[in-house]
Amino acid sequence: MIISVVIPTYNRRDLLKRALVSVFAQSLLPTEVIVIDDGSTDGTELMIAKEFPLVRYFRQENAGVSSARNLGIDLAKGDWLAFLDADDEWLPDKLKQQCKALLANSESKICHTEEMWIRNGIRVNPAKKYTKTGGWIFNDCLLLCAISPSTAMIHRSVFEDVGVFDTDFPVCEDYDLWLRITANYPVLLIAEPQIKKYGGHDDQLSQKYWGMDRFRIKALQKIIDSGQLSQENQQSAISLLLTKAQIYLDGAIKREKTEEAEDYRQLIGRY
Repeated sequence: MIISVVIPTYNRRDLLKRALVSVFAQSLLPTEVIVIDDGSTDGTELMIAKEFPLVRYFRQENAGVSSARNLGIDLAKGDWLAFLDADDEWLPDKLKQQCKALLANSESKICHTEEMWIRNGIRVNPAKKYTKTGGWIFNDCLLLCAISPSTAMIHRSVFEDVGVFDTDFPVCEDYDLWLRITANYPVLLIAEPQIKKYGGHDDQLSQKYWGMDRFRIKALQKIIDSGQLSQENQQSAISLLLTKAQIYLDGAIKREKTEEAEDYRQLIGRY
C-alpha cells in the first residue's frame, strides 16, 4: 500500500512538531509525509527544514483547512490518504493496524479508528454518543461528526467519486465530507484507540465560530439536494434538517432577526 500522510497546519509549529514525531515513530512508515502550511508566520517552515528534512513541505496563502487538505490530496503520490491534524498525535501502530485491516477487507475504501481524548492536558472519557462505529454509518454521521480526520485513511478513488473537502465551509467541512462518503461507502473501524485527539486550546476552529449547526444545516441541505441518498437516508436527513432549522427559526424570532427568521422559514417550507 502506498500511503501519503497529509497534515494541514497554520501557526502551530510546536504542536506540528509533536504530530510529525508521531508519524515518523510509526511501526509501519508511510510512503511520504506532506505538510501544507496555510500561511503560518511562526517559523513553521524553518522548523521543518531543520528537524524533518524528509517532509514534503508546501506553503500557500491562508485559505483555510479545507483548501490545505485539498492541496495535499492533489500533491499526494499515494493511493491511500491518511490525514492528521497538526494538534493531534498518532499512536505508534496506527498505520500498521489500518493497513492490516484494509488488506483483510479488500473491498473497503475508508477506515477510521477509535481515539483517546486529551482535554487541557488530561485524559477524559468521551460520552457514549461519541463511540465510533463501522459499516453503513450515514445515520451516525447525521447526528455528529462521527469520524475524526486524524483517524481516517481513505482511498483516492473515494475523492474522485464524491469530491474533496468543500472550501465553502470554514468549519464542519469534515461533517459535510463524511455525509457524502458514508452515503456511498461502508466504513471500516479499528475499535482500539490509535490517536490522541487534543482539545481545549484557544485556536480551535470550533471555538472561533458561533452556531456550528448553521454549517451542519448547510451540509444537510447540500446532501439532500444532491439526489444521491437512498429513500431511507433522505428521510432521515430531511427530518434532522427540519429539527435544526426550526430551532434556529425560533431563535431568530426571539432575537427579532426578521430576515434570518424568513430565511429559515423558507428553508423549512422547501422540505
